[in-house]
Amino acid sequence: MENRIAYLRPEQIHSALAARPVVYVPIGPLEWHGPHLPYGTDPINAEATAMAVAARTGGLVWPTQFWGTERERSPEVMEYLGFARDQYIVGMDFPANSLASGYCPEEVFGIIIRELLMEVARVGARLAVIINGHGAVNQVATLARLAAEFNHVTGWKACATRPLRVHVRMAALRQMIEAGSIAHAGAIEGSLMMHLTDSVELSTLPPLPAKLRYIDYAVVDGPGFDGRGPADKTLDLADDPRQATAARGHEMMVQTVEEIATEVEGLLKDMKSA
Repeated sequence: MENRIAYLRPEQIHSALAARPVVYVPIGPLEWHGPHLPYGTDPINAEATAMAVAARTGGLVWPTQFWGTERERSPEVMEYLGFARDQYIVGMDFPANSLASGYCPEEVFGIIIRELLMEVARVGARLAVIINGHGAVNQVATLARLAAEFNHVTGWKACATRPLRVHVRMAALRQMIEAGSIAHAGAIEGSLMMHLTDSVELSTLPPLPAKLRYIDYAVVDGPGFDGRGPADKTLDLADDPRQATAARGHEMMVQTVEEIATEVEGLLKDMKSA
């Protein structure tokens, strides 16, 4: 059954939202994910997750938003990664990369997503679920701020005659989100892209057992971001994309979709009883 709002006629949209008044909004920037993963890793993951959850819960899927923001790395994180503390690097755009990422400033990102949520409200949705594929601290903070704004009664009145509730969820397992920084372009994202696409090419990386330095490929594990990485600033083998498998990606996707579907069912139940 088609659940992409752009492919539906007005009467189909009204019918779908009358049955389940939820719209899923997948979001993520085009971003460097090493030479081995697709440029659209984040939005690809967000879109696949949104489509799968909508198939479980009902509702509609908004067109994928290829938007994301990043900030300059702090001197502490620069040192963690193996750079000089006074270097200026935004997000994952390391000097050795062959391609720049599609980031926008966070103030632009905030304006775009606010307007998008107002559009979602105007079509008659009561719940907007943002499926975020990009874990940048300032992106997460901007989305949380917008959710707080829309979820407050004054935010509801500002966006539409009918209130819109906003729920933000990373397209990842909750235990990974709660554990701290998530690896970038490592085994997790590599496994997901192997499951979802034919675009992974591990031969662009040196063969094992060669170590991968953070600064060489902009492939970084959680400890690398958090200052708990090894002295040689190299990727832990457990987070190494050369350990990725499509089977692991499929398993993670199934579990993530189940988690989000359960959350959304709970939100819809609460809204119905309110």
